[in-house]
Amino acid sequence: MESTAAITNNGAPKSTAAPSERSYDFSLSPAAARALYDNLRKRGTPEAALRVGVRGGGCSGFTYVIEFADGEPRKRDLVFEFDVQAKESDDVKPQPVRVFCDKKSILYLNGTSLDWEKTLMYQGFRFRNPQEKSSCGCNESFAV
Repeated sequence: MESTAAITNNGAPKSTAAPSERSYDFSLSPAAARALYDNLRKRGTPEAALRVGVRGGGCSGFTYVIEFADGEPRKRDLVFEFDVQAKESDDVKPQPVRVFCDKKSILYLNGTSLDWEKTLMYQGFRFRNPQEKSSCGCNESFAV
């Protein structure tokens, strides 16, 4: 049975998962939702999603995986949906964006917030994972 969950920017989760399944918490900051929406439009794939996950490897044991997903979610993916805040420059109301995560990765990403960070030295998505106990100096891998 496929399960999906959606979380809006106001933080009120709404889950369409089967009652017998565990609910998971994954959030996208308003800045990250907007950045994802803008990047998908720039790519010419506004219907696509962002796939997040975890792989073994790196200095500390696990690395984050983040990539665009142009197709439909995989059979056992969790699907999180987020509203996008409109800008004055938008010609139409922005459609919600989706994030896919496999069920193994969500065990390590449960409670995580994905943020968009833009500084002089870095621009991109940043995982804020409460389960992360340590990370390497390059901030590319982590341990739980």
